[in-house]
Amino acid sequence: MPEFDLKLLRSTYLRGPNVWTYRPVLETWLDLGELEDWPSHRLPGFNDRLLAWLPSLEEHHCGVGERGGFIQRLREGTWAGHVLEHIVIELLNLAGMPTGFGQTRSTSRTGVYRMVFRARDERVARAALAEGHALIGAAIHDRPFDVPAAVKRIREQVDRCYLGPSTASIVAAAADRGIPHIRLNDGNLVQLGYGARQRRIWTAETEQTSAIAEGIASDKDLTKQLLRACGVPVPEGRVASDAADAWEAAEDIGVPVVVKPSDANHGRGVSIELTTREQVEAAFAVADAEGSDVIVERFVPGQEHRLLVVGNRMVAASRGDTACVTGDGRSTIAELVASQLNTDPRRGEDEIYPLDIVRIDEPAVVLELQRQGCTPETVPAEGRVVRVLRNGNLAIDVTDEVHPSVAEMATLAARVVGLDIAGIDLLAQDISRPLEEQGGAIVEVNAGPGLLMHLKPAEGSPRPVGRAIVDHLFPEADEEQPGRIPVVGVAGSQGTALIARWIAWLLHLSGRHVGLACSEGLFFDRRAVERGDRARFEPAHRLLMNRAMDAAVIENGAATILRDGLAYDRCAVGIVTDLAGTAGLADFDITDSDQLVRVLRTQIDVVLPSGVGVLHAADARIAALAELCDGEVLLYAADAQLPALTAHREAGGRVVCARHGDVVLARGASEQVLAPLSRLAGGTGTAPAVPTEAVLAAVAGAWALDIAPDLISAGIETLRNTAPAHPASV
Repeated sequence: MPEFDLKLLRSTYLRGPNVWTYRPVLETWLDLGELEDWPSHRLPGFNDRLLAWLPSLEEHHCGVGERGGFIQRLREGTWAGHVLEHIVIELLNLAGMPTGFGQTRSTSRTGVYRMVFRARDERVARAALAEGHALIGAAIHDRPFDVPAAVKRIREQVDRCYLGPSTASIVAAAADRGIPHIRLNDGNLVQLGYGARQRRIWTAETEQTSAIAEGIASDKDLTKQLLRACGVPVPEGRVASDAADAWEAAEDIGVPVVVKPSDANHGRGVSIELTTREQVEAAFAVADAEGSDVIVERFVPGQEHRLLVVGNRMVAASRGDTACVTGDGRSTIAELVASQLNTDPRRGEDEIYPLDIVRIDEPAVVLELQRQGCTPETVPAEGRVVRVLRNGNLAIDVTDEVHPSVAEMATLAARVVGLDIAGIDLLAQDISRPLEEQGGAIVEVNAGPGLLMHLKPAEGSPRPVGRAIVDHLFPEADEEQPGRIPVVGVAGSQGTALIARWIAWLLHLSGRHVGLACSEGLFFDRRAVERGDRARFEPAHRLLMNRAMDAAVIENGAATILRDGLAYDRCAVGIVTDLAGTAGLADFDITDSDQLVRVLRTQIDVVLPSGVGVLHAADARIAALAELCDGEVLLYAADAQLPALTAHREAGGRVVCARHGDVVLARGASEQVLAPLSRLAGGTGTAPAVPTEAVLAAVAGAWALDIAPDLISAGIETLRNTAPAHPASV
């Protein structure tokens, strides 16, 4: 058997909608070499080795359409590129970034294929590709391969690169409502929506979260003062300067007391129900090690609860639970923690786990054991229950049990501090009763609260807290397309820059702040920001990130779609002008205009259901894209008698055409003369300064945006009579 070499020729991360799918993918060109003549069933032992390493490939349906479909293909014989696709997908699944989309297609070169797979992050995708390439090589040549180690490396890349679970839940909820997002940094800063209708989040903080309120919430003593002044029940207490002062404060308040850092997070440094000087002074040292002021306050009996307030409404509540072990007469407490607590599959190191690993050497654990006369090495008698942690994870959902007055008190606390999203920590013996009846109290107000306890509770029902935050930022009744500005995409190669300029100018005249990215430059309103070819992904993305823009017009050539994908997920108007731009596309294996149909259809694929696809009907291949459009279709062509236009009008559709020297707007049987073509196109009747098709495309695009016909006519003529640049130069 030959020494096979599966080569990765090049990989391209397509960041937006592309020829494969609406979502980002990694496209890799593969050269199978001699493997082209050796499908999977001809490679000795290959299938058995692969399935031994990745038995979960059984779940891949592949083209067969049912469980085990890929294995069927494997045994019948399939090519290495297709196998690599499924290996990479399964490695991603095992690493916790599930994906199901992948395709492998041949090219015009024998043995060369294009393989793609869905990838939320480029770095993770490239890591998975590298591991998959190594795995398939080992399977082919019967070399050892450590699958768990490969999965771990990918998982580490996922942890470094992907959004945290709280942020991801908000982004997913936005996607469910059709709101696009743009990640603004390598962390959890995310833009929801485009242009002037965007909102920003940073985990569970929003652009509406006050910096002053965050500062107040981080000062627990100040927070209590403000809450007390507004009638919110809080435990009395004060800041202690040292261990002796902490005991003096405890005597003034009356034991039992709680000692904690003033900026405590996740229960770190908190010791509760302290009754002796030794306990208080030891607890002071634990809290002081956290690096902030130390507070001594009255111990409030009851269980810990966290209520999540979003936009003045309580949307979720969790209860904490103590962590205990039961003695067997043989094992130490440290051993019991390891066997009874830390083996719980809900516990883990990552924030994806609802419960934390219990660390026996944590000061809070040591103090709690000391209270019971124990150490980690104590061997409890059989049946004895030893409490290891009092303030355990808040992981039991109690949302449906919260008394209305308790929910109201939590929302009041958030308003007093000034937070739009807040985690309210309170102590109560029974969350279904008013706080005043049981001596309960609010002990902390937290900015940027974690959401995982509500998304993945250890017990009870998950709560849609991500959706609550999205609805807070984008009230459903406010607009038909929340978070969206009108985006116009112009795809083709003939006159597309001029068409884009005209439409941007008409939007500007209609009162919009318009961004334009085209082959002549990048423009914000009438200001030329950059000159030269800016019909590319990055400049277009900048338009969508600009808070001043309430409309965007973006020129898209075939090369841009093939190299990066579109810069936007959906658009209000998508225009396809021609299929003539094959020059320079040989590197993408495109040499004739028929192949461009699959590329430029991407522009029509992303038209919103409420939007309009504008198609040049003189080319039957472009007109046929109408069936792929989710929104309305508007056809244009110079020949008013074109059968495609006639049929579209008979079906009640809109068309733009030329008749007897006039530009005509028609809907069904009704029509309106817009203006003489010579006035809009310029030049002479036999030699217009601007191609007729470009004029008609611009008119059609503007009409699709519901710009008034009179403004369309006047605006096109005005721009045509200026210098041959964007109005920024006027």
